[in-house]
Amino acid sequence: MLEYPPKATEQDEFNAAQLAFTPEVQATNTEYPYWDKVKYLPIKNGVDSKSLWFALKFLRQLNRTEINFGKYQFSFTMTDEMFELLHYFDMNIGGSLTGDHLIPSENKNAYLISSIMEEAIASSQMEGAATTRRVAKDMLRKNDKPKNKGQQMILNNYLTINQIKEIAQTNFSISQLLDIHRSMTSRTLDDESDAGRIRTHDNIFVVDGITGDIAHTPPHYEELEILLLELEKFFNKNGKTFIHPIVKGIIIHFMLAYIHPFTDGNGRTARSLFYWYMLKNGYWLIEYMSISRIIYKTKKMYEKSFLYTEYNDNDLTYFILYNLSTMKKAFEELKLYLKRKTEEDNSVVLLANIKDLNMRQAQILKIILEKPNACFSVKEIENRFSVSNFTARMDLEGLVKLEYLSEIKLNKVKRNYIKSAKFDELIKGKL
Repeated sequence: MLEYPPKATEQDEFNAAQLAFTPEVQATNTEYPYWDKVKYLPIKNGVDSKSLWFALKFLRQLNRTEINFGKYQFSFTMTDEMFELLHYFDMNIGGSLTGDHLIPSENKNAYLISSIMEEAIASSQMEGAATTRRVAKDMLRKNDKPKNKGQQMILNNYLTINQIKEIAQTNFSISQLLDIHRSMTSRTLDDESDAGRIRTHDNIFVVDGITGDIAHTPPHYEELEILLLELEKFFNKNGKTFIHPIVKGIIIHFMLAYIHPFTDGNGRTARSLFYWYMLKNGYWLIEYMSISRIIYKTKKMYEKSFLYTEYNDNDLTYFILYNLSTMKKAFEELKLYLKRKTEEDNSVVLLANIKDLNMRQAQILKIILEKPNACFSVKEIENRFSVSNFTARMDLEGLVKLEYLSEIKLNKVKRNYIKSAKFDELIKGKL
């Protein structure tokens, strides 16, 4: 179990004020360490770990922003690292520019669908969805019926993110929160009636994923209405003190998880509220970034950032710093992904030069070159390229007429499409 920091006496606080502005203390505070790191730092100039911790606490109190939700008080301190990261995001993921220099307009829909799928898969896997990324993505693209609870969680998450996109510019309300939770947890709860319903009991515990111990006891269920009304107000209105929108979105994420208004699905719902708040405040590129995928890779640090906050007097700085760092990693991954896709698209251009092929059909041929056993349905092409049923059908039937694909009849209505017997010969003659 994570260790609580030591408590200072009056003498400790007096000594901390004398130490707080020394170069050693200010240098240590740069990374905003928690007690579990500070206590192992070597003694310098006769200052032991406890004295150093108390000095850090004193220094952090000087520029603190406090927030109240019901009877619960939280605070955070803006650090140099946070200012630097927020400036970086303001320059790169927000604003009114279309971003065509980063994401070519002709590929935006396909990239967006892929990123939403990645987000839905990772966010669900964090909550125990036991399925592979490849199988899950295949299910979403082909519009297959979920085969188990894990796949249902992923489908729910995917549909909910798309639902949030539709309401992103509206104000947040508790009724919308219930709709989001209902959509997010449909057919995945032990008691289906819990979907979209605020809990009416306290028989719920948040377990430390690292040790298995109880890490957080959520507020009493009779407090939930007041706390959620406070969250609604915080989401929709700016207070007297300016809070950067990204920081505010991260706090909303934390608070929904802290309040824990539902019997299950709180984590997925909390991350969806962050997504909503970011879109509402103009950070359009967040749609293309799978933040949950990075969180999933660093799940222990994600859980620790919650614990650090609660164990150290509800200091949200830990959780904010973790999430800003995660966002930067997600943005860097997006840039690498776009670079790779640009290189792949260069080879698609060669195929697109073949007479009578459009860019989507060229991409379908490229998929077959890489995966000769690929089998396409109209619905999959709809989902993959974000086109209408008519367009998807015309693309596939056009490739059948050109003899690149063969049609397989599944029944009187459904058709699938596979590589034709002439495919290799035709491609060889064209490239």
